[in-house]
Amino acid sequence: MVDGIVVLVALAMAVGIVGTVVPLVPGLLLVWGAALGYGIAAGFGSVGMVAFAAITALALAGAAAGWVVPQRAAGKAGASRMSMLAAASGAVIGFFVIPVVGLPVGGLAGMYLAELQRTADTATAWRTTRATLVALGVAALVQLGVGLAMAAVWVLWVILG
Repeated sequence: MVDGIVVLVALAMAVGIVGTVVPLVPGLLLVWGAALGYGIAAGFGSVGMVAFAAITALALAGAAAGWVVPQRAAGKAGASRMSMLAAASGAVIGFFVIPVVGLPVGGLAGMYLAELQRTADTATAWRTTRATLVALGVAALVQLGVGLAMAAVWVLWVILG
């Protein structure tokens, strides 16, 4: 029974780790949920409690990085708060309008159009949008690393628990 649970949790975590860089897959939330499911099914124990606390802390840090890194980069590049709001709105709209890639495409389009409207300068709008795009890539890499760290903590939990 436990071996089957380990395999299912490992598969769910693998999908979650892929989801840190692929839109539409919950990413860190799936990795965290898989660890929670493992704890419920196999029992937490003292090792599990410490491991799950570490996994939760990593998930929160990774989720925060996913929001903070792009916002700070956009702000440093000169984007206004309204442009960031337009990017978020564009991401939501893009998610529903264009399957799979709509979230990032809509977000970047929202940022570019808002900055273009604000500055009336295509070069400035593109510079801000490009900085945001690079920061989104950095945030995805950070989340990928966090997802791998969460899975590594879980592996230790399985071995030591």
